[in-house]
Order: sequence, then C-alpha cells, then structure tokens
Amino acid sequence: MAHRPKPGDLPLTPVQAAGYLIREVFLVLVIALGLSLVIKTYLMQAFFIPSSSMEDTLQIGDRVLVSKLTPGPLSLHRGDIVVFEDPGGWLPTTETEKSSNAAVQRVHNALMFVGLMPSDADNHLIKRLIGLPGDKVECCDANGRILVNGEPIDEPYVKPGSAPSDEEFTVTVPEGHVWVLGDNRSDSADSRYHRDNADGTVPIDNVVGVAFARVWPLPRISIFTNPSDVFQSVSPP
Repeated sequence: MAHRPKPGDLPLTPVQAAGYLIREVFLVLVIALGLSLVIKTYLMQAFFIPSSSMEDTLQIGDRVLVSKLTPGPLSLHRGDIVVFEDPGGWLPTTETEKSSNAAVQRVHNALMFVGLMPSDADNHLIKRLIGLPGDKVECCDANGRILVNGEPIDEPYVKPGSAPSDEEFTVTVPEGHVWVLGDNRSDSADSRYHRDNADGTVPIDNVVGVAFARVWPLPRISIFTNPSDVFQSVSPP
C-alpha cells in the first residue's frame, strides 16, 4: 500500500516527491472537472453569441451564462432571454468548421463538454420570450406595438431604429410552447419567419435555460434582469 507522507516523516527523495505531486495535481484536476461537468449539466452553462439578432442587448462575440434551473425548478416569464435548441429548420445547414489539428479539436470539444469553455452555437439559438402557452401574440396596433392578450406592450429592449415588427401575424401559443423574437427585429429570423413549423412556436422541452449574465467582454460584464414592467398590464390567457 502506498505510504502518504506525514509531518515528521523522513525527507522524500526527488522521485517520491514528484510522484506525490503528480498524484495530488491529478486528484485536484479530476475533482475540478467533475464539479464543472455537474455545474454545466444541472446548474448553468456558458454560450457565445454568434449573430446580431439580439442587438443591442447582446453583441456578436459576447459570452453569456445561462441558468438551467429555468424551465424546471423556476418558471419561464415573458421577457426572459432564452437559449433553445433549433426546433427544426431555423438554422441553415452548414458544415461545422473544424480545426486543422485533430488533437486541438479533441481538446476543444472535451473542454466544451465539461463546461470549461463556452459552448459553440451549433444547434442553439438565443431570443427573447414574448408569448407563454395560451397567449395570443399579434402585430400590431395603430402605434406599431405588438399586442399580447390584447394589450399593447412598449419594448425598450428593441434595437433603436427597428420597428417592433414589419411582419403582421396573429398567433395563439399552444400548450407546451413559447413564442420568441430577437431584439434586433429587422435582422432576426425568429418565430415570425417559421410559421410553417408549429406556427413559429418553440417547444418548452427545447429550452436549455435563461441567460442571466454577460461575462465577456470584461468592459461589458452585466446582469440581465427581466423587464417585467413591459408585461405588467398583460392579463393571463
């Protein structure tokens, strides 16, 4: 049985000291990787922003933290910024760029898997939740505002210069689904443009979580708060 050195033991030889150090470092790394994997799987995950569809709230290259407690122990709310898996046909089919160095690519994938690197966008999108199950979402009133359950909403997060929507629509969100829009309404292929697939709604089962913080770049680190006042006058469906 290996002898663990204790205070008062005879000095270790260089080989023994090196072996002891390697074992300790390996143990720390295993524990750290295990904790990171658990956090990524059950609590939170980092994602990077690949497009301009959520400007000015989010910029290309931003890194955000997403809480996986919503949906789940915590409920979704109108105004949440949600990350979700492509419901089908929202993202173009493209060849994923791979590193020319296979070893580097394997390390990259492994670090993403355990949560030590932000996840590639791949099959995920990020939008703002506008309609919950049962909500009637439509565009627009005489002032160009979107209505939810008949109530017009004023949306301060919409990118300046963008109309709340240039597309007219009326949708009743089915049970188990949500309706989402990008903050950059003039450059967001959101629920409005996928009406041929479940009327543009997203299954709640596809929602990975809710973005709650930007952690990169450093000058723009911030916490996201739900704009609950926007939907304060909206009645339940």
